[in-house]
Amino acid sequence: MVLVGIFGAGGFGREVLPLVRGRADEVVFVDDAPRASTINGTRVLNWDEFCAEAVPKQIVLAVGNSAARQAIAARCADAGIGFAQVQAANALILDEVQIGEGAVICPFVAITSNVQIGRHFHANIYSYVAHDCVIGDFVTFAPQVCCNGNVHIHDHAYIGTGAVLKQGAAEQPLVIGRGAVVGMGAIVTKDVAPGETVVGNPARPLGAAR
Repeated sequence: MVLVGIFGAGGFGREVLPLVRGRADEVVFVDDAPRASTINGTRVLNWDEFCAEAVPKQIVLAVGNSAARQAIAARCADAGIGFAQVQAANALILDEVQIGEGAVICPFVAITSNVQIGRHFHANIYSYVAHDCVIGDFVTFAPQVCCNGNVHIHDHAYIGTGAVLKQGAAEQPLVIGRGAVVGMGAIVTKDVAPGETVVGNPARPLGAAR
């Protein structure tokens, strides 16, 4: 028997549940502060209860905040709990794609060719990653992100719903810096500095957009 825990019983966790159901003997939610004993017909355990289950276990991190996701990943590693890879049946992944542990690839996501993706990537519905992109650890794509070719996205970046990242070039990729935030619907045509939030079309630093 293999038990898969979905860490995070909020909205994204409930979206991930159907992608995991049927691929494990049992699926449970794991939450540090459970508000109910069952959600969507699925048991909810706290961390200690999950660790105490005397069966082989894996876990999926369905937590949106990337810093929290990293902290929980470290906790799981310390406990010797491995990570399940989640990929919707209708996701499209083409040639020479490398994806790190713990990724969640939601329905209708497309990842094309020659793409490198780090650990605990979240790609929400209808997002795509085109050729020759490099994506770091703990990066989050909200729904319908359009990441065109030759884009480099550093660790902990967040790309908002409907954002479009302009295609870079092999010799000069478009770069989204570590911890940067790209707002909903932003059209990114230039590099985004680490920790910067950009919004608008074309995307500008928050407060500078007109």
